[in-house]
Amino acid sequence: MNTYKLGIDIGSTTVKIAILDENNQILFSDYERHFANIQETLQQLLEKAVDKLGTFHVHPVITGSGGLTLATHLNVPFTQEVVAVSTALQDYAPQCDVAIELGGEDAKIIYFTNGVDQRMNGICAGGTGSFIMNMPRIISPFIRLPPAAVYLQSRISSRLSMKGQQRKTYLLLFFRRLSTRQSAVLPAVNRFAETLLS
Repeated sequence: MNTYKLGIDIGSTTVKIAILDENNQILFSDYERHFANIQETLQQLLEKAVDKLGTFHVHPVITGSGGLTLATHLNVPFTQEVVAVSTALQDYAPQCDVAIELGGEDAKIIYFTNGVDQRMNGICAGGTGSFIMNMPRIISPFIRLPPAAVYLQSRISSRLSMKGQQRKTYLLLFFRRLSTRQSAVLPAVNRFAETLLS
């Protein structure tokens, strides 16, 4: 029977899993909203993995804001999520100098220049429904977006299909406006965006 690595990320709104082989190739990954039913959601994801890969043994590790209790209960190793992201990026993307993640209830930023500096803001609404609902107001000086979040994703997606300088300008304006709103949390977004888009 095959033995794989199992990564479990239990966040504030979703459960995510990834199963890797001995060469760190992803064999299966998926995520689902858990609606506070974490164990049931994890079981469903694992059943999907077994349906795809057959029966296997795993070496699990859990991360995420909702993972510590389950890791303790199951006696499975736990790694704090910012540490997990930092470790993975140093291995898979050593050229990365800054990483930003907007989660369900928090924002994380990791600087890799001159050592590793990890920061996390648990009071940020970035990535939540609140963030999505407020985005039209945040970026309204630059583009006209309908206030309903259901239309927001398609409008932003259509803007991202722009080509060349028009796309770069839109993204740069979006990142600048976002960093203005989140300046206490994400002071490097402008520098990051300009580097990304140059």
